[in-house]
Amino acid sequence: MHGSLAQNELLLGAVKSGVSQLSNVDVAVCAPFPYLAQLKQELSASTVKWGAQDVHQLDKGAFTGEVSAAMLADFGCKYVIVGHSERRSIYGENSHLVAEKFVAAQRAGLIPILCVGETLEQRESGSTEMVVAEQLDTVILLAGTQALRNAVLAYEPVWAIGTGRTASAAQAQAIHAFIRQRVAGHDAQVAKGLVILYGGSVKAANAAELFAMSDIDGGLIGGAALVADEFVAICRAGQ
Repeated sequence: MHGSLAQNELLLGAVKSGVSQLSNVDVAVCAPFPYLAQLKQELSASTVKWGAQDVHQLDKGAFTGEVSAAMLADFGCKYVIVGHSERRSIYGENSHLVAEKFVAAQRAGLIPILCVGETLEQRESGSTEMVVAEQLDTVILLAGTQALRNAVLAYEPVWAIGTGRTASAAQAQAIHAFIRQRVAGHDAQVAKGLVILYGGSVKAANAAELFAMSDIDGGLIGGAALVADEFVAICRAGQ
């Protein structure tokens, strides 16, 4: 929950300029709902895509304060994040609800960015793969494996978000490989084409090492995306 119209204008201008010449890198900005009109205005003529940070699981109804996927599409959104760790932990969103949001996003023509990941307690108890598998399998059960062709996955170890702690490149790669293998158990071709991002305190200083891993296809950037130079440097590391 960051930003203002004035701050956003400066940030988006710097990002547009900084990534305009990058090749083979897809860049998107996902912002709070009130700023989607500004994203559309600022980014429409650029290479940068945009999206939202959450969506309601139903298309319409008496749900005051909620935002549907069709509404996001009206603002030109290409992406929407579903299942972010903060939505799961703070607002109690379970895997089935996240799966419903995934389906709703695709129904409106959006590309869901599905977040999966474990807490520190779960990692220390050796439950990482079990937790990630449950989060992923619930979506596959509801949406089908083929739905992953039009989706992005993001592995975000909860213990490495906003804490300054980062999973080592090897730790991150191990879970990314597990996710890809899990999907391959359903469909090898879908798994091969799947984009899996790493989201756990990615910075310019560690981006290149992380992105060099064979199953890490990019980053889901949090705090570092609020600093234009840092975010652009991370994007450059993805070339």
